[in-house]
Amino acid sequence: MKKIITIVLLVLAIFGCQRQEPKPGIVSAPVEEITAQIEKAAAPYTQPADIPATQLPPMVAPIPTSPKSLTQYLPQPAMPETAFKTFYVYSDKNAPDNHFIPSGWMGDSQDVTLVPDSMENPYSGSTCIKISYSNRASGGARWTGMYWQDPANNWGSNSAGGFDLSGAYRLTFWARGAKGGERIEEFKMGGISGAYPDSGSAGIGPVMLTPEWRQYSINLAGKDLSHVIGGFAWSTNLDVNPEGCTFYLDEIRYE
Repeated sequence: MKKIITIVLLVLAIFGCQRQEPKPGIVSAPVEEITAQIEKAAAPYTQPADIPATQLPPMVAPIPTSPKSLTQYLPQPAMPETAFKTFYVYSDKNAPDNHFIPSGWMGDSQDVTLVPDSMENPYSGSTCIKISYSNRASGGARWTGMYWQDPANNWGSNSAGGFDLSGAYRLTFWARGAKGGERIEEFKMGGISGAYPDSGSAGIGPVMLTPEWRQYSINLAGKDLSHVIGGFAWSTNLDVNPEGCTFYLDEIRYE
């Protein structure tokens, strides 16, 4: 009898634990109902897999997680100011900001024609420079070239010539060929010797021109630009241009 009473009391205790009433101040609800309410409340802040991010409100668009994409949210440093201002060799015919003179003819200079105010499709402004080189080899050199100098015809003999272009980091210019395929062996600045020479030099080449305007750049990083008398130069030869060549230059400047 004692065993029966003990079993009954144990069953009543277990049943009582499962059916106990909620304490005052606490509202109970089935787990399924609570889960449904949570999902309903969170719906506006979740991103369904079948809805593109671009169609979601801005507040729920996905936040980038890669280091590269996160940089757009960080404050960006201000660009450093430089004391160097753009310094033109040529911007347009007779422009007041032009510097240096195309006077340093080299090699078969008789075979070269320079037109400083060509209106044949300039890159910028109303004019550009047109240079034509024939295949006559009049002086027997079979090559030619030209320097823009300060002052004119200064091959390092003038102590008063030249410009201090310290601070410039590149020399840029635009060029195109009359037909395309014209080969210029070198574009450069500096390199003139003499008693009062250029303080430094830099160049690029060979360059194969296209019939469309293209910008080229000469890196001046680390160069001594304190005394520049040869502001710009080019050279080519008949071996790479057996029929001669015609090409155009525009917007030659130090930056």
